[in-house]
Amino acid sequence: MFADYITPKKEAGQGLPIWIKESFMHRDLPADKINRAERRRLEEVARVKGRLILAQLTLTQIDDDYNLPRGTAGNAVHEPHLAGERAIAAALKTRPHLLWRTRYHADGDRLLPQPVENYRYARRLASQEAA
Repeated sequence: MFADYITPKKEAGQGLPIWIKESFMHRDLPADKINRAERRRLEEVARVKGRLILAQLTLTQIDDDYNLPRGTAGNAVHEPHLAGERAIAAALKTRPHLLWRTRYHADGDRLLPQPVENYRYARRLASQEAA
């Protein structure tokens, strides 16, 4: 009970091995952060999924209702797929360019070709092109 008053309090990082302290102090921060295009894509995916949840719709239900192959709507949430995007937008009673701003121009025309950043594995594709 009295041990708490007798022993001095340790400051943050005190008592840790030196290699652990150095790993906290000298880590590369830019490698830990995602770039702006990836963040925008993930926010777009979250916004579409949120609207689907509020409308109480599932992606498989959209596939069945619009006669799409299984997984088409699920892929369209993450990557450009024209039929899937149109089906999701129709199920949500909106237009595709209002859901996916990175895939369409402001006037509603689709970007052709789609930028590499719009795909899930854009980082992997970019590194393969560089090699």
